Amino acid sequence: MAIRVMHFGLGPIGTAVARQVATRRGFKVVGAIDIDPEKVGRDVGIVAGLKRRLGTKVSSDALTALRRSKPDVVVLCTSSSLRVVTAQIETILRARVPIVSTTEELSYPVSSNARWARKIDRLAKQAKAAVLGTGVNPGFTMDALPITLTGVCERVDRVEVDRIQDARTRRLPFQKKIGSGLTRAQFRNRVKEGTVRHVGLAESVSMIADALGWKLDRIADRIKPKIATKRVASRFLTVAAGEVCGLVQDGVGYRAGKAVIKLHMEAYLGAPESYDAVRITGSPRLAMKLAGGVHGDIATASIVVNSIPKVLAAPPGLQTMRDLPIPSYVSS
Repeated sequence: MAIRVMHFGLGPIGTAVARQVATRRGFKVVGAIDIDPEKVGRDVGIVAGLKRRLGTKVSSDALTALRRSKPDVVVLCTSSSLRVVTAQIETILRARVPIVSTTEELSYPVSSNARWARKIDRLAKQAKAAVLGTGVNPGFTMDALPITLTGVCERVDRVEVDRIQDARTRRLPFQKKIGSGLTRAQFRNRVKEGTVRHVGLAESVSMIADALGWKLDRIADRIKPKIATKRVASRFLTVAAGEVCGLVQDGVGYRAGKAVIKLHMEAYLGAPESYDAVRITGSPRLAMKLAGGVHGDIATASIVVNSIPKVLAAPPGLQTMRDLPIPSYVSS
């Protein structure tokens, strides 16, 4: 019997997940929730860009939609902020339904989000449902993948991950999130506001450290602009030489005063090469590189869908990619 899936949030990632669920065997779209008045009342298939109707409409009333649709799982794609999504998660768990979410701060809640994480874990256990935050990053390239590679090591001294992306291939919201087209001053202000940054490096550093049994002294999260040396353009934006074309961000975990985990990310318009690389210093030394990189939007939607069966089989409570069996593609 197909797994009944409800979609909560139909932005770019939410609709990408909905398209996969609607076209992959073993899953069925039974409902959707969104606050956008242009989407409410329309068929989910049309909103998701499938060019065919799925026979279920987008609702703005989450609790009513949950009761009517009786989903087996809800895919939540609304915000990066754990504080923001906690109320939405509470509504879903009131209906006693498991959740897979793309909320970055949910992937491995750090101390600043401990209050919300404890509440979600308690509510999930009361509802006898599992909750998981995942995605491509955090969720895979900079945490689950390097953790998995250390499984063949007898000793690990340092973990380094590089994620380099030519942002010209990404959607407009992503290009804006990395500051493309801003001046240096505007970039600094947006970083202070928290509107320009990659969310999840501290979460990934923490996940790796806990998996390896390392107690960290501190975690640093540093952001600086990538400045265009010549005019560069995507189909959405044109950036002149001297303007910001993206960002460079490092998440670093320190142990006994030494940097033992370094997550380095560059996302900017015009990067000459996209790739993901992991280096493990230890015994044995390991190095791997995924040429071309892992496509952010496709991979996020895919790992969400592929994690659904794992979440349905998981014990109640807030789970992480450290806790669950490794997800894999399943054809049916």
